[in-house]
Amino acid sequence: MPTSEELNGWAQAVAQSGDRQAFAALFKHFAPRVKSYLMRLGTSEGLAEELAQEAMVNVWRKAQSFDAGRASASTWIFTIARNLRVDHFRRQGNRMAEASDDEEIDQPDPLPQPDVLLLVRQRESGVREAMAQLSAEQAQVLRLSFYEDQPHAQIARELGIPLGTVKSRVRLAVHHLRRLLGGLEP
Repeated sequence: MPTSEELNGWAQAVAQSGDRQAFAALFKHFAPRVKSYLMRLGTSEGLAEELAQEAMVNVWRKAQSFDAGRASASTWIFTIARNLRVDHFRRQGNRMAEASDDEEIDQPDPLPQPDVLLLVRQRESGVREAMAQLSAEQAQVLRLSFYEDQPHAQIARELGIPLGTVKSRVRLAVHHLRRLLGGLEP
């Protein structure tokens, strides 16, 4: 798993010299993560795949605009993907307004039903409350591991603690969360 410094270095190598190997490494690392991110936003799998590919093409084309001083490579790439998704649905909305009744066009992903939204909000609220009950150290490693998708070795380096300590904190935190969220169905 590459560090954020390595990812930034690869993005800068693509920007400065069109380094194909650096781009291949970026693509291998980010394409599946971007697709997953887009699907978590409610994008269908096929469209998420298409937008992830388009985002990575834009990374190659717009590499000169990458500035590690303003944002990390991951922030920059995920922002490109999010903007492509927004643009896609804006175009779809305009096409829908202009389309005739018999013209077939792709529909945006349907919004979740109110009962599903309520359940999701309840779960999110429960998780936030449970996270607040964890020790600061446990909450920190969980956020880095699960929300920022950092590998344990990188977390250990970043926090200056042994890898075993990171693994123990994650394991204990997950165990504690399971106890606190016992009534929540997966």
